[in-house]
Amino acid sequence: MQQEDKIILHACCGICSGYPISSLQDMGYSVTVYFYNPNIYPEEEYQKRLMAEQVLCRHFGVELIEAEYSPEEFYDFVKGFENEPEKGARCDKCFELRLIRTAELCKKLSIKNFTTSIVISPHKNFKKLSLIGNAIAQEYELNYIDIDFKKKDGFLKTNKISKELELYRQNYCGCKFSLRK
Repeated sequence: MQQEDKIILHACCGICSGYPISSLQDMGYSVTVYFYNPNIYPEEEYQKRLMAEQVLCRHFGVELIEAEYSPEEFYDFVKGFENEPEKGARCDKCFELRLIRTAELCKKLSIKNFTTSIVISPHKNFKKLSLIGNAIAQEYELNYIDIDFKKKDGFLKTNKISKELELYRQNYCGCKFSLRK
């Protein structure tokens, strides 16, 4: 397989990454999933989401790379943005951190392509995430594959996959700040 056929999918959770994995495989990519989510609070919640991702990756036969759980890295990166509203600048910083780490993994593994499952959520702004991803890709001399996985009923399809596999379903974005609603 050529390097151009490989891609790292940053996965925010099992529910959101089901359809993106399937779709990328259908497009001919060899998918490696990267679970890097230091934003998730508390650690028990992190472990539940990680276990769901493990089940999903086994189902699709893809490699899962699990990053170390490092919430202090998230808090340092969003320092000063703690009081921002959901969908505000703090969220942008969170996306940036996770996509930077994904780009760093790409460089380490000599994989040129990356994307994220975050974009499948109807609560996330595809254009904003694409701008962040493409800026990071340019900085790291990589390709951010900006696919709006919500299209063609992607969100319905990913929910169907997660229900079939009985994956854990969270009820908030992930960080302790998103619990304030």
